[in-house]
Amino acid sequence: MRSGRNYGWPVISYGVNYGTGTKIGDGSSKPGMEQPLHVWVPSIAPSGMAFYNGDKFPNWKGNLLVGALRDEMMVRLELDGEKVLREERLIKGAIGRIRDVRVGPDGFVYLLTDERDGVIARLEPVK
Repeated sequence: MRSGRNYGWPVISYGVNYGTGTKIGDGSSKPGMEQPLHVWVPSIAPSGMAFYNGDKFPNWKGNLLVGALRDEMMVRLELDGEKVLREERLIKGAIGRIRDVRVGPDGFVYLLTDERDGVIARLEPVK
């Protein structure tokens, strides 16, 4: 997203209302409104996100890590500037609904779930 741009919500959207399945807004584009760089249809219910800048997962450097409430997963978006090159869905259903994603100063990825008895999980590379 770029500051000062109109991304249209809720006038334009790719989303649908929960329960009814009716579209949100007046279509997915209008003059003067920007298009998103990436869309999930159906929505993954994105939550917290962080750019990976650590050293524990060198292949993830510069990638965007996104928590997803739906399907209880973390999504890794491999980027080239503002273009999404690849999407990888990780740890699906393993720890619960992921509410937040953070990269610690130690280079590990930390995930927070939103259940009443939720967890803080640390991702470590496979050795």
